[in-house]
Amino acid sequence: MITPSRTEPTRKALLIGASRYRRHSYGDNHPLGIPRVSLTLDLIRAYGALTEEEFQVSRKATPAELEWFHTREYVSAMQRCEALGKVYDRYRQRHNIGNFENPYFPGFFATPATATYGSIQGAERVLEGFMAFNPAGGMHHAAPDAAQGFCFFNDPVLGILRLRREGLRVLYLDIDAHHGDGVEAAFRSDDQVMTCSLHMDTSYAYPFKGGGIEDTGPLNNAVNMPLPKGMNDDEYRHVFGRLWPAVLEAFRPEVIVLQAGTDILGPDPLGKFHISTQLFLEVVERVINDAPRHSDGTPRLLVVGGGGYHPLMLARCWAGVWGLLSGRELPEAIPPEGEALLRAVDWDQDEEEDYFEDLFTSRLDRLVEGEVRREVRERVDALLSAHPALVRGGIMLEKTVTAG
Repeated sequence: MITPSRTEPTRKALLIGASRYRRHSYGDNHPLGIPRVSLTLDLIRAYGALTEEEFQVSRKATPAELEWFHTREYVSAMQRCEALGKVYDRYRQRHNIGNFENPYFPGFFATPATATYGSIQGAERVLEGFMAFNPAGGMHHAAPDAAQGFCFFNDPVLGILRLRREGLRVLYLDIDAHHGDGVEAAFRSDDQVMTCSLHMDTSYAYPFKGGGIEDTGPLNNAVNMPLPKGMNDDEYRHVFGRLWPAVLEAFRPEVIVLQAGTDILGPDPLGKFHISTQLFLEVVERVINDAPRHSDGTPRLLVVGGGGYHPLMLARCWAGVWGLLSGRELPEAIPPEGEALLRAVDWDQDEEEDYFEDLFTSRLDRLVEGEVRREVRERVDALLSAHPALVRGGIMLEKTVTAG
């Protein structure tokens, strides 16, 4: 049965953006030198799925706001480099900026500062009774005194800190293909924040350390699920379906922050998984349904972007995320205006693949069946049976699964 389209919102959600995301950043030959937020917004608008009231413009985070987490020296260095139009070697050596990983570009300070305030702003909108989506956010690797992994300022940390200022108990869920190491490190000493990251095993993927099942933090408030290469939909569904209820039961959050990086999707050039857009959206919908509620039933949920290095996959997927958050039923077929937008993107890395043409005409993927490998089952079993905070929840879930 075909679900009829519904382009009017049925949920209280806000989408946060800024015009500066249309400017070229990160430079040529960088994985993030592609259209991401602007393409997503254009595709959403091609669906007629964004009203003026739902869209909010982000300003730059002030140095004082950035210094909730980052050092004054680092914030000042970023500002000075933008003013100078270059990065001095002493800044490059101390703060890991101005190199290929974290390159200089026009808007060097202003662009990440704007993306960062988008997550603070999103947290404030959640406090006011909305769900919020900041696709420019999700820069989860940044350290207090340095850029890491393409991330200059750690907006998820700052968004969580804004929620913590109101005394809320925050669960951070990271489904990016890479370990959310910067966020985990930031809250190692705060027992009112739990971080949960499902990611490529760092034995073969960035950041090449940490993120193991045994890495629970001194307060046991870090949950890490390292996954092998080639994860398929059935495997990811199995892992998430067992882990997520146990985390919720163990921590009982008052608000959730979801980092929704799309590099777990099959064609992503930096990911090693084979996850479909459909499964990605299934996970997001589960999080929406399970999130704590405001008194009117609106989920207390902030969603931020993250990794994603295939612009066509990313825009299709994040358009679907916005559809779920705003309560719209978007047609599977991409409207002609949206198809034209996607075809105008300079992208040919997988043009010889049999699915390539579908990327312009459908926002969903061709599904490929797969089995759940024994290795995957054993990993989630090991986490649920060994993590100090999850043992009780894991046992309860296992009994439920067995009984069913």
